[in-house]
Amino acid sequence: MRRKDKEITDQKIINDILLNSHICRIAIFDNPYPYIVPMNYGYKDNCLYFHCATKGRKLDLIRNSGKVGFEIEEHHEIIKDVESCKWTTKYRSVIGYGDMEIIKDVDLIETKLDIIMNHHGRSNNSYDKKTVRNIVILKLKIKNMTAKQSGY
Repeated sequence: MRRKDKEITDQKIINDILLNSHICRIAIFDNPYPYIVPMNYGYKDNCLYFHCATKGRKLDLIRNSGKVGFEIEEHHEIIKDVESCKWTTKYRSVIGYGDMEIIKDVDLIETKLDIIMNHHGRSNNSYDKKTVRNIVILKLKIKNMTAKQSGY
């Protein structure tokens, strides 16, 4: 990281960003350009969990490689100034990469859906079996991540 003064190395702060944010942007290789998609998620045990339909471009690309990048940000705010070049942004963010796994097992899907729902503040979940059969869970095993902040 070029700006070591902005780097977050405290794992508690990094976990707070991962646990308190709601949208993760996933970057997947698609020749000739990357494909980026924002998704809601759940975080547990150094893994990010997502749900999606059983078909689509995202799944096709994941099946080709499974290697993805991700970005999550928390509390972003533009800080204005009288001078244009003195504007700045207050934020915390985590970027990283890892391997994406597709989970199709219905029992595992419900368990991982609980992680996503709990992340967004809902517990005691129940799921319609027909709905569960029409989704898959994506599990991103984080291999590497860095975190950065400005304005804190």
